[in-house]
Amino acid sequence: MTKQPPPVPVADPDAKIFEQLQAARPRILAELGKVIIGQQDVIEQILVALLAGGHCLITGAPGLAKTLLVKSIAQIFHLEFRRIQFTPDLMPTDITGVEILQDTSEGRQLSFVKGPIFGNMILADEINRTPPKTQAALLEAMQEHQVTASGRRYVLPEPFFVLATQNPIEMEGTYPLPEAQLDRFMFNVVIDYLPEDDEVAVIQRTTSLGGEKIDTLFTGEDVLAFHALIRKVPIAEDLVRFAVRIAAATRPRQPGTPAFVNDWVSWGAGTRAAQFLTLGAKARALLKGRAHVTKEDLIALVAPVLRHRVLINYRAEAEGVGVGKVIERVLESVK
Repeated sequence: MTKQPPPVPVADPDAKIFEQLQAARPRILAELGKVIIGQQDVIEQILVALLAGGHCLITGAPGLAKTLLVKSIAQIFHLEFRRIQFTPDLMPTDITGVEILQDTSEGRQLSFVKGPIFGNMILADEINRTPPKTQAALLEAMQEHQVTASGRRYVLPEPFFVLATQNPIEMEGTYPLPEAQLDRFMFNVVIDYLPEDDEVAVIQRTTSLGGEKIDTLFTGEDVLAFHALIRKVPIAEDLVRFAVRIAAATRPRQPGTPAFVNDWVSWGAGTRAAQFLTLGAKARALLKGRAHVTKEDLIALVAPVLRHRVLINYRAEAEGVGVGKVIERVLESVK
């Protein structure tokens, strides 16, 4: 059994924030339950990313309530929600903003008109439908939380999250995201079809009159406080080493790499994968009411952290091996 480090004494403000999160956790799920049925793993992963300050890539077929889920979470945390529909003719300035000439008391001057990226929770809908030039407009915002226009720096409001959706079915007329941008997403969250009973409940609810209103439970300042608290959660060194070994085991042609990885994988996960795995495990521990990380927290997040960072080769595809199978085998091989 993993030996946990001794609890770190927390100051009263930290204890208060921790208690606030624990008291509100069942209410968060109850509020989301007013509009979302099922999808518990999906909800957990998005909440973990939100609390850890990471971005999410959401993969799923149309009509699975991706937009509704993100919008509902924004309402609960009182975050400014902005939806950007990515299309082939979308330009970078349509996202970041543009400088225009305006008449002022001092004559005509250039002024910057902020684009829809200036919000707290940005839903980049069908991000792979727009060319790489426009996709790249998100890179600076996601990494630096700022936008640069005409040499001037404009800071984005905090907290800031990007949740981008992809349709895994239609690949015609799409532009796959470059690896550098994929690596900026903390998780790749996969939304699948609901079981029959849940789907029946969805149909009954959405074809009747009205619906329950979602209540706001937090503020943006609360979310920033959660970010700071999560980084104080203790984690044993052997668990950090476990996260590093998981990421390293996906890299082909490296010392100690499993043979099946060399056979099936063309590119593995980098250091950022272990960072996000560790940070996500800390957030999940707090969400579960614990003040320390367990091995279970790490294992639960391996798939969403790795599935967009591990690239399988033609041999794997020919043998019918998907990235999910590779991740399962990696977990089995890492001690």
